[in-house]
Amino acid sequence: MVRFAVVGIDHGHIFDHAKGLIKAGAEFVGYCPQTSIPSLVESFAQTYLDVPQIDRETLLADSSIDVICIAAIPKDRAGLAIRAMRAGKDVMVDKPGLTTYAQLEAVQQAVSETGRIFSICFTERHSVRSAVKAGKLVAEGAIGRVIQTLGTGPHRLGNSRPDWFWQHDAFGGIIVDIASHQIDQFLFYTGSDTAEIITSQVANFANPQAPQFEDFGDLLLRSDKASGYVRVDWFTPDGLPTWGDGRLTILGTEGYIELRKYVDIAGRDGKDHLFLVNEHGVEHIDCSNEELDYFASFAADVRDRTATAMSQHHVFEVCRLSLDAQSRAVNISSQPKG
Repeated sequence: MVRFAVVGIDHGHIFDHAKGLIKAGAEFVGYCPQTSIPSLVESFAQTYLDVPQIDRETLLADSSIDVICIAAIPKDRAGLAIRAMRAGKDVMVDKPGLTTYAQLEAVQQAVSETGRIFSICFTERHSVRSAVKAGKLVAEGAIGRVIQTLGTGPHRLGNSRPDWFWQHDAFGGIIVDIASHQIDQFLFYTGSDTAEIITSQVANFANPQAPQFEDFGDLLLRSDKASGYVRVDWFTPDGLPTWGDGRLTILGTEGYIELRKYVDIAGRDGKDHLFLVNEHGVEHIDCSNEELDYFASFAADVRDRTATAMSQHHVFEVCRLSLDAQSRAVNISSQPKG
């Protein structure tokens, strides 16, 4: 049985990691309560009442633990992952798995030298049932050859955020922090091994009190197979009944798929709505019972030393493209008017 522990509870995505691995049959042996968000650890403790709190040094030194899950402050994730890999463990990291080119190089070196798995749980694909179903439909040829993706990742800013949330070096910029999801989806659904950034933009339109923060970003990218557009922002209105109206449109040569991942505004209840349009007509597919297979595949990879959940190349390519788009982005909120 795969045994896992949690080190770094600074983002709610850690709940996805733990829940997914437990369902896949892994044993949750402990977690370090060190955090920048005490309320998050309190909620985590209430969810996993029987799981002990253990110092992170003890967890890293425990040779019986196979996997370390990490959702620390973004700038700290790569360092923790490298320590875990050098301690003989595979890692599942929240996005972004890293925030700088230097971290990417260091993680690549650690993977090469240790042979361990560095996996980023891209929750907007791995933990979204409609996204899983879309992958199966694309593989079945339901819309022909995919030639473009259009992905949006709006978020609600909310009223309570830790200090690091507003610091650019801590979160890596809005493209690194959020748009890595949509870049992952572009590569996956188009079947692209690599891609290039054509143009990118960032802005801070509405948060002058935090000059390092970015509340808007978008980018264009392309591969030898397809093109893609990505927009991410922190402008979800309070009136929306969920944290963001995440959408993905996958255009094929014989149809298209649209995902309304979290809400069908003024429409059907619930989430995970998939709309398929092709030569056979228009179909709404309720994906609420679709299995989230990433976690079982990851656990199998840990046991069998395979790469069925996601290739290491794919993980690093998403990181590289995110960093490229962020580093090249024009800040349009600081452009001259008129």
